[in-house]
Amino acid sequence: MPGVRRSVPEHFVRYARAVGEFGRGHHNRNYMVRPLTEEHSRRIGSADGEQVTLRERIRGALPVVIRTWQNEADILAVVRQALPHVPRCLVQDRDLTILSYVQGVPLSSICPNGKTVDTNLIAALTDLLADMTKVRRRDLPPLPPSWPRNGRDSRAFLRALAHAAEVQIRQRNWRRFGGLFAMLGIPENAMVGFAERVPAMSARPFSLLHTDLHRDNVIVSYQGDPPLICVDWELASFGDPLHDLATHLVRMQYPDHQRQEVIEAWRDSMGRRSLKAVNGLDRDLRHYVDFERAQSVYPDVMRAVTSLGDSFDQRDLDGATRAVRMALESAEEPLRLKSVPDEKAIERILFRWSVSHGKRHSSARGVSSISWERDERVPEHPMFPSSAVAEALFEEGAASADRVFKGTAHLSTAVRVSGYKDPVMVRRKVGTGNPLERRFLYEHAVLRAIEQSGVLVRAPKVLALGTSELGDKFTIHTYEGPKGRIRHPDHPEDGLLPHEADDLVNQLCALTYVDCEKLEEREQPVVPTDFYAHLSSELIRMVAELPKRTADLARELGLPSSYRLGEILGRHKVTPRRPVLLHGDLNPWNLVRREDGSGLTLIDWEMAMVGDPLYDLVRHTHLTPTLPDIRERLFSRWAALLPEDCTVGWQQDWRVYRWIEMVRSAYVDLDRLVAGDSLEAPNVRRAVERYAMTLTEATATLGLKAKSTANPYLALALPHGGPGSSSPVGYSDGL
Repeated sequence: MPGVRRSVPEHFVRYARAVGEFGRGHHNRNYMVRPLTEEHSRRIGSADGEQVTLRERIRGALPVVIRTWQNEADILAVVRQALPHVPRCLVQDRDLTILSYVQGVPLSSICPNGKTVDTNLIAALTDLLADMTKVRRRDLPPLPPSWPRNGRDSRAFLRALAHAAEVQIRQRNWRRFGGLFAMLGIPENAMVGFAERVPAMSARPFSLLHTDLHRDNVIVSYQGDPPLICVDWELASFGDPLHDLATHLVRMQYPDHQRQEVIEAWRDSMGRRSLKAVNGLDRDLRHYVDFERAQSVYPDVMRAVTSLGDSFDQRDLDGATRAVRMALESAEEPLRLKSVPDEKAIERILFRWSVSHGKRHSSARGVSSISWERDERVPEHPMFPSSAVAEALFEEGAASADRVFKGTAHLSTAVRVSGYKDPVMVRRKVGTGNPLERRFLYEHAVLRAIEQSGVLVRAPKVLALGTSELGDKFTIHTYEGPKGRIRHPDHPEDGLLPHEADDLVNQLCALTYVDCEKLEEREQPVVPTDFYAHLSSELIRMVAELPKRTADLARELGLPSSYRLGEILGRHKVTPRRPVLLHGDLNPWNLVRREDGSGLTLIDWEMAMVGDPLYDLVRHTHLTPTLPDIRERLFSRWAALLPEDCTVGWQQDWRVYRWIEMVRSAYVDLDRLVAGDSLEAPNVRRAVERYAMTLTEATATLGLKAKSTANPYLALALPHGGPGSSSPVGYSDGL
């Protein structure tokens, strides 16, 4: 390229570093402004004593931006043809770039972020954006292969941006920060999901984009001709001009009352250059703003956590926590995050991650373990001493994303601890599950009762229960995944194999011998002797407590009120059977297939209760696709193995439990649809995908008729699933 040197003499680099300190700039570069000596001016063909900007790339810096082109010099040479006042690249080297210095002051120094911008300045800014349409595509460097070939396809361009963010930001940082993202609730496929949801958009002719026009990158010139000069073109791109407006709106941090003024000024400026460039502005702008909010969550979180130096104090931690909270709240809607942790939860996550990566809190907390306090309800395990617990908590913060398992109510992290041969699982509550469904027993008490009873039930063992130093409670369980390695376990999501059905019944039989007297630690009062009456009253209470939006929609769909439901459920009675310990939620994802083929491990005992043993089996067949022969095998073996006082009268009663579970699902799944809660969980996703069928079954069970769902808004709440979706197999009246 004429006029640009492609290498920097070593003595020039030494001079640059010797005359002053580099300041920290944007996009992982250091910069400073220095006057050139006579010798160096002569070497690069510049005026003696002319000021230049020197920029040095920071090696090993985090990749936090999308780059369409790698060399700013190539871009500036073309841009100067249309905007002659932008900086001139004098020297381009691998690590050091020398640019001509633009005389003036940054807009940020006279009008800081958040402050009102003068109307004339807004017009000048939008004129700057519009002037970029003068740059011809054929003069620019080649575009990446992923860029749309059609120079007007706005939807393809936004999808290309989302995939670029996925590859250049998310993927490149996932190995280091993936565990942190997972703990904060950002799923691995979040950006891919955003790209898939990009809707149809209006066609607009592509043009040169700056993509980073904020107050630090706008220079107010001394001469006033032109009034504003745009600098820092490293992130320039070529595509839909609406993207430039969106990034400008977000990064300029205009006060709320000026947002529409800027949009209208852009419409006017751009419309005078190209009327087609403003097509669909009012409809499509929000999609680009959503993208900016979505992709920013990655750099914002990484910058916040890396801002905590090798030693940090509480003020530093508070600032990083607030920054992460703001980033998550901004990305929550466009990325469809399940929920955003509160500030206390974020603080704990950042603290664990930072300490586990060698940083030290100023309160002299250690960097090889995290202090904690034992809950005496679970005494020290002989194979897992206090030092092992501290090490597990330390390793939790450093875990990679593939070792973090996030459910509807728990965040579970698999870690390895020295001196303990198998991985362990650190579990923390991150939600309430379904808040309408109450828990009756403490999970740690249930698991200890199973272990102490010595029955042949495969379930996790509790190794520790406690509170770590920031006040967050945790439980450490044995890891029940594949032996010798940590990976997602295999679940019987399509139903049980014959030997697995036999094994499940064997374990349900063993549960009848667990001493329920050891379950004295209850979150709710003891279950009454009449289990069906208790189950009915809980369902009636849940329906009465449904949020108003859900209750209104339930009524529109033909589901009865809590009072009417009570009348209907009260018509049924079941035979009393001996109360035993129940798992309470034997869906496929709470069953883990053992690699040796010996059967199943039963995990996640949060919904355990004491009640009718028939209920666990019927609820399992309701939650799991069950072929008729497997269903018959389950019930036949169950009736033969369990004690008689646990099976008496089951032939007449199993349908009653089946009916009540159908009705429960109609309300619970509708509430999940309305709230959009836990839809990423596979068991929840399966349930809501067949909601139309669930509603039909429930209303038929109740002797009612579902109302018409011709209203298109109601139809949105009733997904029918993909091709081949159908009711779970196994619900025919002939057993």
